[in-house]
Amino acid sequence: QVQLVESGGGLVQAGGSLRLSCAASGRIVSNYAMGWFRQAPGKEREFVAAISWNGGSTYYADSVKGRFTISRDNAKNTVSLQMNSLKPEDTAVYYCAADRYGLGSPVDARYELWGQGTQVTVSS
Repeated sequence: QVQLVESGGGLVQAGGSLRLSCAASGRIVSNYAMGWFRQAPGKEREFVAAISWNGGSTYYADSVKGRFTISRDNAKNTVSLQMNSLKPEDTAVYYCAADRYGLGSPVDARYELWGQGTQVTVSS
């Protein structure tokens, strides 16, 4: 059974950085598009970033463009999200997701595999 496991969340001050990682086990996801989503308390889950299966294309929400960078290492079956210049409004649970048939999408319904999430808290 495939699992996506996120790590790297934590508490950071505004302006700081965190690097989230997502490791896939039980299945090779090198041919999957991967995405990061987040959900803040009382809010809908929202798209953060996505990357195509070969890393050739990346997509970002406007709110994180220029601050976050998504990358992947298919040899290690992992995807990462480097988050810089963090703001209190970035506080949320961050989820990693995999889409077998896509090239990277902001639509969460496209993704069939999801991790359990990792908490990111940015203090002001």
